[in-house]
Amino acid sequence: MALNYVWLAFFLVSFVVALFKLIVLGDTAVFSTVMTSMFDSAKTGAEISLGLAGIMTFWLGMMKVGEKAGMIEVFAKAVTPFFSKLFPSIPKGNPAMGSMLMNFSANALGLDNAATPLGLKAMKQLQEINKEEDTASDAQIMFLVLNTAGITLIPTSVIAIRLAQHAANPADIFIPTLIGTLISFISGMIAVAIYQRLNLFKLPVLIFLGIFGGLLAILYYAMHNLPAEQIATYTSLIGGLVIFSIIVSFLTLGLIKKVNVYDVFIEGAKEGFQTSVMIIPYLVAMLVGISAFRATGCLDYVTNGIGAVVAWMGLNTDFVPVLPVGIMKTFSGGAARGLMVDTIVHYGVDSFQGKLASVIQGSTETTFYILAVYFGSVNIKKTRYALTCGLIADVVGLIGAIIIGYIFFWHK
Repeated sequence: MALNYVWLAFFLVSFVVALFKLIVLGDTAVFSTVMTSMFDSAKTGAEISLGLAGIMTFWLGMMKVGEKAGMIEVFAKAVTPFFSKLFPSIPKGNPAMGSMLMNFSANALGLDNAATPLGLKAMKQLQEINKEEDTASDAQIMFLVLNTAGITLIPTSVIAIRLAQHAANPADIFIPTLIGTLISFISGMIAVAIYQRLNLFKLPVLIFLGIFGGLLAILYYAMHNLPAEQIATYTSLIGGLVIFSIIVSFLTLGLIKKVNVYDVFIEGAKEGFQTSVMIIPYLVAMLVGISAFRATGCLDYVTNGIGAVVAWMGLNTDFVPVLPVGIMKTFSGGAARGLMVDTIVHYGVDSFQGKLASVIQGSTETTFYILAVYFGSVNIKKTRYALTCGLIADVVGLIGAIIIGYIFFWHK
């Protein structure tokens, strides 16, 4: 229901603001601007969904091979000690465990094209054990919120943008982004755990967090002195090696077990195409609502309002111009990226605002996009507290990123 009210609010608030602009401010072009933006977003939503068709077809076909070959089951067993504490309702050894692991791994490596199909596969497997078909299960909510928290070990695309803008040290946002993504991930996990009354103070969970923290430290000492070009090269190498190795392992194990891998791939590929078409209505609905909210200037009003409150409290307001990046990232990754570039161009790539925008872009995720796509792929209508927990992770992650930005980059 929460998503229903938020979606309605996008249109109703936007309409009231547009009327105000027309009647009070005399902006006769406001409704034309809004409608143009909405139609463009509807087209974009359909294009994004159809654009996923190819990669979805490939990855879900390959996942079907992994299932038949037994490799997904191997992955599931490997992560059961940790995942069983976060997903107690999933039967031991269920293939969804392996699919979720692959999704998280692809996200961490910045491989968005691989992460989305793997995540949708995991959602479908979770739906198979969901007792209420139209209502999000506890496991689906935990999985989705951890996705919205956006685990990112290396923000390759952000570093590349800073490199293109001739930053003195394009990779100086590397460690702050790692810390920011960890804050967002843990806050999302805690929020869901509170709703589901899960005890996170268990050895497997603590070991996982320790390993994750250790991995951050290793990455820091291995890469913090490297030029940005080398970081990007190594990141691409690691990501490509890991994913291609997984593909080869699926095919090899299938060959060993005498699985007809081609026929199995085609079977899974058909599911991938159907899924990419199924998400079109959900994605179009969300993007159109967001575009109306943005085109009427509501996002600017929210940002200016926060800035006024911060100034009234006597706090430093240097971060306020960057807030649109964080707010928009909740709605649209592409729009947030555009705002980040605009901030960099306006204030300078090595300015406090430019660096903070980069950290925020690299350490937060697109909650509304993920909710629309993932729940839409399995026809979930009742999302329960998923949106609330996702937004909690976004807000805490944004606040954490701002604080980190001040610690690392702000100078009087």
